[in-house]
Amino acid sequence: MFFCAISGEPPQEPVVSSKSGKVFEKRLILKYIHENGTDPTTGKKLEESDLITIKASPENAAPRPPSHTSIPALLQLLQNEWDALVLSTHSLEQKYNSTRQELSYSLYAQDAAQRVVARLIRERDAAREALSNVQASMDVEMGESGLPADVVTQIDETHKTLSAARKKKKPPTGYASTAEVKSFTATHTIPSLHSASPAGITSLALSKTNPSQFLTGGNDHIVQLYDRSTDKVLASLRGHSKKVNHVAFREKEGDSTLILSAGADKIAKVWGQDSGSGEYIPKATIRSHKAELTGLVVHPTQTIFGLSSADKTYSLFSALHLRKILSPPSLFTPDGTLFALGTPNSTIHIYDVRTGAIAASLTPPDATPFTVNTLSFSENGYHLAAPSSHSTVAIWDLRHEKAAASIGLGDDFKINKGARVFANKSWEELVRLEEGGEVSDLAWGEQGKEIWGATGREVRIWGIAA
Repeated sequence: MFFCAISGEPPQEPVVSSKSGKVFEKRLILKYIHENGTDPTTGKKLEESDLITIKASPENAAPRPPSHTSIPALLQLLQNEWDALVLSTHSLEQKYNSTRQELSYSLYAQDAAQRVVARLIRERDAAREALSNVQASMDVEMGESGLPADVVTQIDETHKTLSAARKKKKPPTGYASTAEVKSFTATHTIPSLHSASPAGITSLALSKTNPSQFLTGGNDHIVQLYDRSTDKVLASLRGHSKKVNHVAFREKEGDSTLILSAGADKIAKVWGQDSGSGEYIPKATIRSHKAELTGLVVHPTQTIFGLSSADKTYSLFSALHLRKILSPPSLFTPDGTLFALGTPNSTIHIYDVRTGAIAASLTPPDATPFTVNTLSFSENGYHLAAPSSHSTVAIWDLRHEKAAASIGLGDDFKINKGARVFANKSWEELVRLEEGGEVSDLAWGEQGKEIWGATGREVRIWGIAA
């Protein structure tokens, strides 16, 4: 289709200029030539004879629709388009508001459901605790003292036997002398225990019935039973989901040996040997506490063990029996009648195991509050060693409930940096054991002739050099 170079519309009688090659409406170009005598596009001289008629098919172009040729029609067209756009926008806003209302309702319903779930969880936990208390009272026939009568009898019998032996003032024959302890040096190292990530041994326990065997607990969540005489790992026990804080043997004549472990995952596990394969397998999992377990200790009767937790409770286990009182970490006296626990505010509580009553509370004078995280009774059970500040250790006389001595460790003292040995009564420092760096746990070997320590991923043994 051609368009007139003057009007811009399809021409009814199209002609083309031989001068410029442009198409014109014949009547319009003739009028222009008569008035100007030139081509309207190039300005060159143009005559009628220079125009060439174009014969098109169809001969006449269809006229433009009226809606495109008048201003009112164009305005009406624009108005219709605008109305359609406004109507579409209104429809979208309605859908948007409807979606917002649906989302608001869904969020409200979800919030209400979460509140119901939270309330049900609280009710469930309260019901579980109530059921646990009911089961504890139903499972065990309690004696007047608070513990079962047969357990109290075992404790009393053990107390009489052990206290009679410990009243002897002379050490047993064969025990290491003060001079020998002064000569202690690193004699043996057992390397590469537990995984390298996360690395580190957290706890150590020696077997009394088989001195070559020992337990370690690690940051890698594993408990290992190791035999020093063969330098072999006898068992790797996996069952904790966080680091193992404490390990212990339960060794009783006539009964099979049990391995106990307590972890930062709030649980304690009991491992025993399988009757068929002889391998150690899980015998029980204890979930009696709501926070990290900070203490594990076996009673001298070897029929009771205690746990303490950061939830400020401790529990004693004898078969299915459970009893809770405030405070962590813990330690039994050598004769088994008292139970000591440290607290986060520097105080040490002494409990009667048989009744659960507090026998004494020991608080260092003028001490800045700190956590008592380690305790040690003397062999005769009269004295208790415990931190009295960040750089001193107090020796408490339990008969008079006061500090009999204080051992200063120096202002530059760092907890777990090596080990120091002090003589009883004189409190003379006998030896410092600083090889291997930081020590996470210590244990005396057979007859006091060795000291075992957990340092990093190693177990280091100090004793008399060969």
